[in-house]
Amino acid sequence: MTDELISPPPRRLLFLEPRGLIDIPTLFVAAPFLLSAPRGRKHGVIVLPGFGADDQSTLLLRRYLSLLGYDVHGWKRGRNVRRPGEDLPAVIAQIKELKAKHHAPVSLIGWSRGGIMVREIARQIPSDVRLVITLGSPFADPTANNVGVIWKWLTGEEVPTSRERIRQLAEPVPVPATAIYTKADGVVAWRACLEKEGPTAENIEVRSTHIGLGFHPPALWVIADRLAQKPGTWKPFKPSKLVAPFFPRKPGVYYA
Repeated sequence: MTDELISPPPRRLLFLEPRGLIDIPTLFVAAPFLLSAPRGRKHGVIVLPGFGADDQSTLLLRRYLSLLGYDVHGWKRGRNVRRPGEDLPAVIAQIKELKAKHHAPVSLIGWSRGGIMVREIARQIPSDVRLVITLGSPFADPTANNVGVIWKWLTGEEVPTSRERIRQLAEPVPVPATAIYTKADGVVAWRACLEKEGPTAENIEVRSTHIGLGFHPPALWVIADRLAQKPGTWKPFKPSKLVAPFFPRKPGVYYA
C-alpha cells in the first residue's frame, strides 16, 4: 500500500447494493451443485459478521459449511458495533476451545469488518489459526468506505485514520489468507480489500455486491475449496472449467 489513502467507492454503487439480495434465492437454486464442492477434514470454523451485523447475517453461510461437515460457529457476540479490539479476547478464547476440541487449528472467516478482525486475531495467535478468509474487508484502508457516519454514531468514535495503523492493518498475516472481493462493492472500496499476494496470500474476484458476498454461490464455492485443503498444502485457488465461467478471468490466467 502507498501512503495515499484509497477513495471510497462511488455513491451510485451504494444505492445499487440491494441487488446483492438476489444472491439469496440464487443460493437455494445452486445448493445441489454447491454440495458437490471439495470437502476437507472436519475442524472448527468461526464466522465473524460485518459492521453492525450479527450471527443472523452469516446463518446461510454457516449452514452450508456445516452441511459440508465442518464444525461451524458464529462469533456469539451480538452485533459487531463495539470499539476495535474489544471483542478479540472472547473470540480468541472461542478459537482455543475449538482447537482443543478437534486437536487442529481453526479456520476464520470474516465479512467486512469481521475480516479485519480475523486478520488481527491471526497475528496474535497464528499457531491456533489454520487460515483466514475475508469477504469485502477493507483491511488495506478502513477509511475507504461509505459508512463513516454510521460508524461514528454506533461506536462513538471516528474511523481510524492513522497512516501508521492503516499500514499495520494492511501487512500480510502469518497464515494462509484469501481475500474475496467484488468491484461492484458500494460500501467499501474494492482496492482496500486486497491482500498483498504472495506464497500463501491471494485475491479472488466475484460478481456480487458487498451485502451479497455472504450468499453469493461462487464466493461460497471458493470458501469450501479453501477449507478443503490439507494443512501445509496451500495452493492458490484455480477454478475448474466447470466453475470458471462464474468468476471474472484474471489476465494471463488460463483454467485447466
